[in-house]
Amino acid sequence: MNELYLNELLNFAKKILNIPSPSGFTENVINQIKDDIEALGYETSRTKKGNLIINVQGRTKKVLGLSGHVDTLGAMVRSINSDGTLKFTTIGGPIWPTLDGEYCTVHTRDNIDYQGTFLSTSPSSHVYKEASSAQRSPDTMIVRLDEVVKSKSDTLKLGIAPGDFIFFDPKTTITKSGFIKSRFLDDKISVAILFTLLKYLKQENIVPEMNLVFIISTYEEVGHGAAYIPEVDEMIAVDMGCIGEDLSCTEQDVSICCKDSSGPYDYSIISKLVKIAQENKLNFATDIYPFYGSDVSAAMRGGNDFKGALIGPGVHASHGMERTHKDALENTLKLLIEYIK
Repeated sequence: MNELYLNELLNFAKKILNIPSPSGFTENVINQIKDDIEALGYETSRTKKGNLIINVQGRTKKVLGLSGHVDTLGAMVRSINSDGTLKFTTIGGPIWPTLDGEYCTVHTRDNIDYQGTFLSTSPSSHVYKEASSAQRSPDTMIVRLDEVVKSKSDTLKLGIAPGDFIFFDPKTTITKSGFIKSRFLDDKISVAILFTLLKYLKQENIVPEMNLVFIISTYEEVGHGAAYIPEVDEMIAVDMGCIGEDLSCTEQDVSICCKDSSGPYDYSIISKLVKIAQENKLNFATDIYPFYGSDVSAAMRGGNDFKGALIGPGVHASHGMERTHKDALENTLKLLIEYIK
């Protein structure tokens, strides 16, 4: 793989990682991805709920869907406390202890942004005996605004109201050793892989065996991202691979998931992916993810008829302060290229 493609993958990832896009607020990032993909020479379309669709002509009548989701975890203003701080409700499933002390942005319906910080309601060790041991959850945390507010009416005067989105700071960093550290690698890093795949096909003049339908979904983190998809024969969700106790995947591997909470993935596709990874000497792992669901899961629950699989780069500390390595990105991209050839 040309190093140039990997560098472009990382640059694209950095760009979209820094565009806030919690589930329900994805228009800005989808428009950016749409513009970049159309600049490559592809035509795009949108589903009614906002998923981005890209079609690539193949050599046969079979159709392969490739999905990645651009929506992320986040929060929303639930109510305003009497002291002007904010109560919030969760979008998706972030690990809240990792967000204690994290910076955030409150976005109003007037398109005004206010800075703030997620904090425990016992935020000071000099004041609260339980500061270190108190539970961290939406019930025991608040958003402290970086505005002079001392009452609920002060905050209301800013134009902040229940239903306003709250964005987490992604804190994206790429190290000299090849690690990519950021919130929301799940799943923007895989969207960057799919973008790079489209670029590779165009620049290398490759016509895939099957017709390809790329699906950039917008509600995966809340369970229904790809519930409706165009008709396909096969579908591969490109999402993050899990790392942890009794799992084989590392931050240098492409993960091939055999089963998650929705049940087993298609045996024939999984076997083909494993064979391709072996033949091309890719670093890969097969694993079981019991607390995981994907766009393939949502599409099957939606009644679509196809064979499905799930792959992706190994990501450490998912839904927290995530990290992967450029080797995993390269292995995932190479596996996809060989599969569609």
